[in-house]
Amino acid sequence: MAKKLVGAALLGQSGGPTSVINASAAGVFLEALKHEEITEVYGAAHGIKGILDENFYDIKKEDVKELERLKYTPSSAIGSVRYKLADYKKDPTDYNRLLEVFKKYNIRYFFYNGGNDSMDTCLKISKFMKKSGWECRVMGVPKTIDNDLAGIDHSPGYGSAAKYVATSIMELILDGTVYNTQQFVVVEVMGRNAGWLTAAAALPSVQGFRPDYIYLPEQPFDMDKFYEQVGSVLKTGKSCFVVVSEGAKTKEGKYLAELEAEVARDAFGHANLGGAGQFLANQVKNKFGVKTRAIEFSLLQRAAAHVASQTDINEAFKVGQLAVKKAVNGSTDKFVGIVRVPGEKYKVKFPLLPLHIVANAERKVPLEWILPDNKGLTQDFIDYALPLIQGETKLEKENGLPRFAKLKKVLVEKK
Repeated sequence: MAKKLVGAALLGQSGGPTSVINASAAGVFLEALKHEEITEVYGAAHGIKGILDENFYDIKKEDVKELERLKYTPSSAIGSVRYKLADYKKDPTDYNRLLEVFKKYNIRYFFYNGGNDSMDTCLKISKFMKKSGWECRVMGVPKTIDNDLAGIDHSPGYGSAAKYVATSIMELILDGTVYNTQQFVVVEVMGRNAGWLTAAAALPSVQGFRPDYIYLPEQPFDMDKFYEQVGSVLKTGKSCFVVVSEGAKTKEGKYLAELEAEVARDAFGHANLGGAGQFLANQVKNKFGVKTRAIEFSLLQRAAAHVASQTDINEAFKVGQLAVKKAVNGSTDKFVGIVRVPGEKYKVKFPLLPLHIVANAERKVPLEWILPDNKGLTQDFIDYALPLIQGETKLEKENGLPRFAKLKKVLVEKK
């Protein structure tokens, strides 16, 4: 049996928000409050930056009912951040500061809720704490709408975002093809290098709604082929409806958005994308002279709690809850994964997996799941993704509007 470790627990959230990242936070907070080994429960204001600045929220001061409502509240309740820790060998400043703060507040349990880069941050902190002799159990709590985390079946956050994409595509197809005059409609969906979320545009096919073409970043984008495909639809007299990933790139490695202008990059060196849809709409208007509409889901797909998957909510909560249980029982340097159990009925298990397999790794849509000529996705993808969007959210309503969590966010007095 693992040694009993007594001290405070700290959760940070990092990276892009999702509809269910707070469900994982609820799992961590509500479970941590149950354990006598955990003396205090803190939420870091804006992830690692909040720890460095010594800005924590005292979760014990929160109403338990409001913590429960976090399950149905989108975005990052305690604030997110995109902050890259330097290589310790080159600059140990941040690491030494983290150690100072951990010691000052007796932080013995650290949970970090985020994607690939966040899991890398988690791993770096764990290694440094071990090297420094500070006993601290570090656990990754995964999330990302991109669904590109390695080693697991799917990521918390993906099912809800996919449900939003699929539902919105159905509504837009009905709207965008209603007129007796032609138009070109392009919907831009998030996804830098992995097209899982854009692929969700294929899910409405089970209801008889199918975009004309879907362009994923897993395959090079060919402008000449694109013109040919759009032209073939417009020649029939119909409107043309396509879906493109924001990360679509030419064979030369240029993002579509970069073909018109330079793009900024974040702290991790990732391009701040957006604009692929508008670029394509401009090209089609110039070449074919039809009316065009470019629709960018942008932040909407990340925070659409009103159409979240209850399956996704339940799994996200479970991941956070298990991270605490396993840490109290002695686990560290791990993240809680989701692995599908083979069989006709959808069922998953939640194994603990080593952080190094997910840190900075990227899982893409299998090429064999992508139909030729950008015609969509195969039945294998449909069978994979459809169970993830099941279940209607139990989101509470007041005055016809969502009742999201209202946290007090009482800052811990600095020591």
